[in-house]
Amino acid sequence: MIETVSIGSSSSGNSYIIMTEGRTILVDAGLPAKTIVGALGQLGKDPADVDAVLITHEHIDHVKSVRAISRKCCNAFFYASRGTVENTNSFCHVPQERIVLLSAGEIVRIDNDDDIEIGAFPLSHDAAEPLGFTVTSGGEKLAIVTDTGIVSEEIYSAINDAGLLVFEANHDLDMLMFGEYPYPVKVRIKGEKGHLSNDYAGDVLASILSDRKASRTDGPLRIMLAHLSFHNNAPLFARQTVEDALSAAGFHRGEDYTLEVAAKEGITFMPRI
Repeated sequence: MIETVSIGSSSSGNSYIIMTEGRTILVDAGLPAKTIVGALGQLGKDPADVDAVLITHEHIDHVKSVRAISRKCCNAFFYASRGTVENTNSFCHVPQERIVLLSAGEIVRIDNDDDIEIGAFPLSHDAAEPLGFTVTSGGEKLAIVTDTGIVSEEIYSAINDAGLLVFEANHDLDMLMFGEYPYPVKVRIKGEKGHLSNDYAGDVLASILSDRKASRTDGPLRIMLAHLSFHNNAPLFARQTVEDALSAAGFHRGEDYTLEVAAKEGITFMPRI
């Protein structure tokens, strides 16, 4: 079984822990290292237990503690795109032999372990070469989709068969457009290389649920909404907008899906069935 935990998710910093039967994976290191190590401890994990660190892109809210985590998670390999590695100083202190460069469309295995696969797909974001990731283990598939302005056909194809989704619901469009941000920043956020709105997230998730229904996939889709803007969103707004979209499409919480909203700070577990 794949266990997915958000340590903290917002425009201020992001990091997730993924645990399978035999592996521990960290996705992004945008929070203080002390916070990440503390969360591992709460989950009964030592930093040396971490097998892999997946980095989505070079923005500070995703790479803030790469240097410190590379020391503390001394056995972990770091997976990222060449564009990400070359466009931040964060990797300068990660031993070269522990950096694995990935491109969109690649699938790799940790230590040639046939029980777990890591897949990469391209995001649409204003970064050098951003990647989203899938993790497949024990017949389950998790996809992490944040920091993208659109869900392209390539993204959709990579994630629509996942049973667990960490999915961006960054902003409420009205809050963004009537908020205090300068207009160019608003345009950037809602643009094709920005972030997904609550409404966009609801529409995509409804489409994925429709595909699951058509293919008669068993069990509810497990959803964690993530990367909420502190200034332009609220957990209640994100949850309500997405659930309204899913309800309008004929889907019911508990029967067709489970849903949780990742907290800005602190541990949030992926909802269980």
